[in-house]
Amino acid sequence: MLRNWGLADTKVGGENMKRVAVLQSNYIPWKGYFDIINSVDEFVWYDDVQYTKHDWRNRNRIKTSHGIQWLTIPCRGKGKPLTNQVGIDDPSWQKKHWQTLSRAYSHAPCFDDFRDYFEELYLGRHWKMLYEVNRAFVERICRDILGISTRFVDSAQYSLESNKQERLLDLLGQLGADRYLSGPAAKDYLDEREFVSRGIELVWMDYNGYPVYPQLHGRFEHKVSILDLIFNVGDRACWYIWGWREGKSEPKSS
Repeated sequence: MLRNWGLADTKVGGENMKRVAVLQSNYIPWKGYFDIINSVDEFVWYDDVQYTKHDWRNRNRIKTSHGIQWLTIPCRGKGKPLTNQVGIDDPSWQKKHWQTLSRAYSHAPCFDDFRDYFEELYLGRHWKMLYEVNRAFVERICRDILGISTRFVDSAQYSLESNKQERLLDLLGQLGADRYLSGPAAKDYLDEREFVSRGIELVWMDYNGYPVYPQLHGRFEHKVSILDLIFNVGDRACWYIWGWREGKSEPKSS
């Protein structure tokens, strides 16, 4: 698969580069999250770090006829748990979220195409741990809808004793990464010199330029769940995430 960094795919001498991204799991994240996944060879679930409340871990936004609405999974965890230790408080969230999505997108052009698929995800099993929900939704959307072939890795499988940036560098070293793709927010705390000293190229993801797509409920909004894009454009979703950047023509609606 052609990745979309605008960078050469090989080292000097022709060896393949290994491109890695590392992120905590998010609940039904926005399209930029999937753009990062599609841009690397390995994507690392970084859930053995402290859970952050009031963040994207357990909630995301959708558009409704009444405006932007948050969908939040009720979570529990004593003290300062790691993200992969956070349990789910109330199982009724599954039915509530699916009902809310159904109301908000029932008139979206492609909702019926994916109704059974997402109904099974939401209601087909009882989810007990937050990270299990997040990973299952993301990995299945990648595989079944977006056709992303990136390999998923769990950071908890590695022996990591240091903290913060040093911990990340240790993980990348164990993975044999040549390039690390990071979201731009990390510019505030990552030191590029430390990556260079380990032989790892630090690359910043650029979220600018995403084209608008036909969207329900008023003024266009980029920063909503990937489900908004899927329900509105269906199998054309990939073009609106990365296909446009590769110079491909905008697909026509069926």
